Formats: sequence, C-alpha cells, structure tokens
Amino acid sequence: MAYDGIITYAEAKELKERIVPGKIEKVYQPGPEDLLVHIHTQRGNVRLFISCNSQSARVCLTEGSYTNPDQPPTFCMLLRKHLQGGRITDVRQKDAERIMEIDIEAQNELGFSVCRRLIVEIMSKHSNIALIDLETGKLIDAIKRISIDVNRYRQLLPGVIYKYPPAQDKLPFKEVTAETMLPHDDRALMAQIAGISPAISREMLSRCYTSHDASVLSVVPAKRLTEIIASVEDGSARPRVYVDDEGTPREFHITELTEYEGLECRFFDTLSECVDFYYTNRVASNLVRQKSQPLLKSVQASLSKALLKKKKLSEDLLSAENSDKYRLYGELLTASLHLVKPGDRKVTVTNYYDGSELTIPLDEKISAAANAQKYFKKYSKARTAIHEKQAQLEDNEKDIEYLESVIQNIESADSVPLLDSIRDELEQTGYVRRRQKASQRKRKPAKPEPLRYTLSDGTSVLVGRNNIENDWLTMKFASKTDVWMHTKDIPGSHVIVRLEDGRSVNDLPAELIYEAASIAAYHSKAGSGDNVPVDYVPVRYVKKPNGAKPGMVIFTHNQTVYVRPAIPAPHGSQA
Repeated sequence: MAYDGIITYAEAKELKERIVPGKIEKVYQPGPEDLLVHIHTQRGNVRLFISCNSQSARVCLTEGSYTNPDQPPTFCMLLRKHLQGGRITDVRQKDAERIMEIDIEAQNELGFSVCRRLIVEIMSKHSNIALIDLETGKLIDAIKRISIDVNRYRQLLPGVIYKYPPAQDKLPFKEVTAETMLPHDDRALMAQIAGISPAISREMLSRCYTSHDASVLSVVPAKRLTEIIASVEDGSARPRVYVDDEGTPREFHITELTEYEGLECRFFDTLSECVDFYYTNRVASNLVRQKSQPLLKSVQASLSKALLKKKKLSEDLLSAENSDKYRLYGELLTASLHLVKPGDRKVTVTNYYDGSELTIPLDEKISAAANAQKYFKKYSKARTAIHEKQAQLEDNEKDIEYLESVIQNIESADSVPLLDSIRDELEQTGYVRRRQKASQRKRKPAKPEPLRYTLSDGTSVLVGRNNIENDWLTMKFASKTDVWMHTKDIPGSHVIVRLEDGRSVNDLPAELIYEAASIAAYHSKAGSGDNVPVDYVPVRYVKKPNGAKPGMVIFTHNQTVYVRPAIPAPHGSQA
C-alpha cells in the first residue's frame, strides 16, 4: 500500500491549505485505533479521519459515516479535554518520514493558552497516535501505550519525554535532484532514499527499461522522482486509484504507476478523496471477507449435516417401501405352521400367489407363530415409518433450501451491517449460537434497504438482500398487484416489480418481463450462468406457510421465462 513519505508530504500540504486555521468542534473514536475530528473552517465544516491500524493507517478528510461506541474510550475523552475548542495552527510532515504533525493552540482548565501537538506515526504495525505538550515535550498520552518491556529505546507513556522513531541513514526524497546518481534496482533505491514506497521505486525505474543510453541510466530514476515531487509542489499532481476487475482497489498514488496500466484508473480532485476511497473500499472488502468466513463455514456445516440426513432418510424410506415382503412372509408362515420344526433357522414354503418356492428366514429361539407375528409387526412398523420418513424428508428439504439461500446471501453480501443482519436471522432460526452482548440493550433491527433498479420504461424493481428482507419485501411492502420473481429451484433473492394502480402483469411488455427476470437471475446462485429459469407471478398468489423459515414461500399461477443474468444498463442504475 502506497501511504509513503511522498503521500504524507502531499497530504500534509493539502490539509494545511484546507484546515488551517480551523477550530476543533468535536473528537470521536469510532474504533480502537481510529479518530474522527470534526473541524470548523472558513470554507465550511470538515471531518478529519486519523487511523493507526496496521493495515490502513492514514490521515485524510472523509465524507464517510462511522458508528461511535456508546461510551467514549479513555483516549477520546483525553483528546476532548485537551483539544476540543482549540485552533489548528499548522500541519506538516516530519522530515521525509511517514509522520504527520498537527499543531493545536487550545486553552487549559485555567483558561491559559497552551500548545499541543498531535503526532500521527504511519508505520505499518508500529503506527500510533500521540499527543504531546509542546512546552515540556512530554507525552500526554498515546492511543497505543508502549512500555519498556516492549521497546527499550522508546517508550510511549504519559509523562515521558516524547522521542521520534529512530531516523534511518537515508537520503530524504526531498533532497534528490535531477542529477543525483541512483542505482537501477528497486530494493537498492528504497535502501538509499527515505520516504518512497516499493511502487514508487519501481515507477522510478520504469523509464530505464526503454532507455539504451548507459550514460543517462543513473539519473533516470532521480529525474522521475523530481517530477513527482514537483507535481506536488505546483499542484499538478492527479491523485488516482487503480481498481481491478472485481472493483477492489489495488494501489493509489499522486502519479502514474506504469505497472498497473492494465487496470482501471480512477482520478480524484483531492488526495483525501483518493485515500478515503482506497482505504474505505479496501478495508470494507477485507472486513466483509473476514466476517463472512466464520458465518459461511457455520452454515455450510449445517448444510452438510442436512444433506447427510437426507441421504439416511432416503435410504430408510427406500427400505420401508420394500417392506411388502414382510407381510408375505407372515401370511405364508401362518399358512405353513405345520412345516416348521422347533430350532429351524429357515423354512421353504410354496408361495400360493404365484406357485413358486420361497425360503423364509426364522428365529430359532421362538415358535413359527411368533415368527409370523414378528414379520407382521415389522411390516406394520415399516408402513408407519414411510409416512414419518416422508414428513421428515420434506422438512429436511426445506432446511436445505433455506440454508442454500442463506449461503447465497452471505456470498453476495457487500457490507458488515448486511452480514450482521444475516447473523441475526440465523440466531433467530437457531442455526448459530446467540452472541453474548456486553450491553443488555437490544440492538435495533436493521431497517430494510432493498436494492433498487429502474427498467427501461421507468418501472421500479426492488431486490431483497437477505431472507428477512425478502419476507418484508414480499409479504409487507409489495402490493397484491405487483409482480413477484424468483429463480426456479435456485437459491436467490425475492424480486418485486412495482406496478402503478390499475396495471397488472398482463400489461407488462415481454421485453420488460425479460429485463426484470434478468435482474432476478443476476441476484441468484446462477448469477454467472446462462439461460436461467425465472418464475414470475402476481404477489397475490405468493403465500408464506405458518412456521416457514425466513424467505420461504409457496406460490401458484406462475409462469417461467429463461434469461441471461444482467442488471439494467445506465438508465437503470442502482440507487
């Protein structure tokens, strides 16, 4: 990831222009390693996001929404005490390092003016946020306290004189000139120049590969670096993010990165917007993946058990359905008691139904009559089992259908709140254990927010994102005349085509039915397939049986179309 010294330099320059002078209105701590600072500036209110997370340490302005804990953490309360109401007087980078300093002039509890400095160290797993008193140089506190047991050289504890991380014996990137002689290896460049990332070191060498003049090879990397720095200083830098085919950000910077030229490049007006987009999407993607895996594993385990149970029930049912021979054994034994001698393990009798010879196994410990009664009981038990096994098999099939739909919902989930709602659903249905909550207050149910599309004629289409939302969409939100769609015998979302008063499914042109059905196919397990069957029917014919699991319905009067999965083109963009 490219939050290197150059990005720190460019971000500090941008923030200085944007938030100096600015008044700190409020400080929040949405996460253990994150801060959100509300700042009032001459150009309006902004929010500064600061993180020292090992995977996403950064400083940038943000437009994103964050959830704050019910009780502010200790470090948040300390910052409110020392910084709230203070004015930002300067923002700078420390040398060429990934360290940003924000100076604040505030008032202490006695009303005297004091100077504080918020230092953000962006150093991977060693990232930290510290507040120091400029007059004494002492640390007021750090979001991650470092004791002598962890680091003998540098402790970050309240009252200790603050020390910067040890400086490296490298040439600062700001001191490189166009004539500086540099090596032709990316690792050697990083070992010689402070503040550059692997991506920039490779970019510095990219023009060497097209040059054949050995006399200029040594200065090519330096010229490329000076061009990058000059673009920051004169404001011509164009922040950009490189995105792969799945929409996941791969890298970002203020300059072109030749090695990513095959990916989509998205430009931004400000570096903060670029950084915020990159980390928000990348962190969200990683977080969703991390949270979905244990949930997916749990549901897949339940599905495996249900499939094994189906196999055993099917075998038991097949065995029960072949139970007519027990009735025959009982009837023939009853008619041939005189042929059985005490201690016989089998007897051969004439089958009076077809005249053939039939050998019947016997239990030598009991009489012939008792053997006949044993076969009659076995036949009766098997016949009863048929009804029981069939009912169990039907219930098990519903469980399998439900679990497959949940797996589809988990795999298509694109946010943590959506995964939380799926987990709540699984807790309600008993498939996962309820979480122990620190607070006794119940979390409010998530407000249904189905996906929305618009067909080519302006008709609205809504798509459920999980089974609880599917139930709400179909059974509560949709009107009886709306059209309900779902992939045929394939796990997928409920899709509702909203019809204006007076319109019915018969008024929909065939092309609109196919367009809406393509959306239903897209939001299903067959989303990457072709020629997918989709059932559609007026909502009035869709019913939910008593006791049915979330998202499970029955319907009649349905028609089926075969479509290719797709979502509407620009005119039907997702809301």
